[in-house]
Amino acid sequence: MMETWKAELKYYLSHIGDNPVMHVAVILLASWIVAWVLDKIVIAYVKRMTAKTSADFDDQLVELLHKPLFYSILVMGISIATSVIALPEQVSTIMFPILYTMLLMLWTLFILRITKIILRKVSATEKHFHVVHPQTLPLFENLALILILTLSIYYIFSSWDIDMSAWLASAGIVGIAVGFAAKDTLANLFSGVFIMADAPYKIKDYIVLDSGERGEVTHIGLRSTRILTRDNIEVTVPNSVMGNTKVINESGGPSTKYRIRAQVGAAYGSDIDLIEKVLMDVAKENADLCNFPEPVVRFRVFGGSSLDFELMGWISEPALRGRIIHQLNSAIYKKFAEHNIEIPYAKQDVYIKEFPGHSLIADKTDTNNSTDEVADTKQAADNKP
Repeated sequence: MMETWKAELKYYLSHIGDNPVMHVAVILLASWIVAWVLDKIVIAYVKRMTAKTSADFDDQLVELLHKPLFYSILVMGISIATSVIALPEQVSTIMFPILYTMLLMLWTLFILRITKIILRKVSATEKHFHVVHPQTLPLFENLALILILTLSIYYIFSSWDIDMSAWLASAGIVGIAVGFAAKDTLANLFSGVFIMADAPYKIKDYIVLDSGERGEVTHIGLRSTRILTRDNIEVTVPNSVMGNTKVINESGGPSTKYRIRAQVGAAYGSDIDLIEKVLMDVAKENADLCNFPEPVVRFRVFGGSSLDFELMGWISEPALRGRIIHQLNSAIYKKFAEHNIEIPYAKQDVYIKEFPGHSLIADKTDTNNSTDEVADTKQAADNKP
């Protein structure tokens, strides 16, 4: 088929003469004219059409596409021109791989740019694509870069008749060795990918680890996750640990609101209606508690030495928990003192049924009495005639 196409091309070129240099010049000029028309007329018309749409992706696509198309037509013209004239074999074996490499480099650059734009558009619409979001965007950009460059290099080497089988086999052996040597690093890497894709927590969320640490997430990387505790201490946790432990996300609900509980006990015999009213007054006077949902008071249990109540309210952020509980506890103590409501402390009454020493004294007295009775009996027998 290629030979038939070349024969037809030579036939049409024969109408302008038999000079091969003239043929090459005509082909190069025709390819440049086609490229210029495509770039200045067709692409310009398409730009005007895409400018009328509300989306900007088509504008970016046309802007990136016109240069690869222009230079691709020129490179194809050069390739056709060199196939028309009888070049030495040494020159042709070098010329065509060079042209093919140039085309691959042009389109590889175009694919990299358009892929980056697509990924950013996808990450901006998390509602439809939950895996790709701003936190995982760098990961997918790097993966796309590696994949595209790997395929491009493979085809470039193939154009130069370089056998890639040995290279691929060597890369596989090296990959196995590296996998065994860096298994912990790879475990953190894959766990980081899954954390970014699954998104159990995000930056600025308040989380509680299974080991007890609590703080704000400041960084989610491929190797580790960092949290800043309330003591202003940064804790770095490997992603392999984060992926295999229980993580409580206090900010992971429908909103960042967080419910706190202030617990207090009142002495038996107290007026429970008054206690409930006092606790509700404390909640209403605190401006940091949310009005919706409203605070509530619950009589929880009959304790060992007290009636246990719980005041529950919502705050806007989990980070405010410590300060607002302090405010509530202080206000509750003052209000209880104002209304003479006793807050009992834990106490225990011990009743002693019998002292251990009392029975010993009694036994000793009984023994002495028995001895005296024996002595009296003996004396009476001696006095008997």
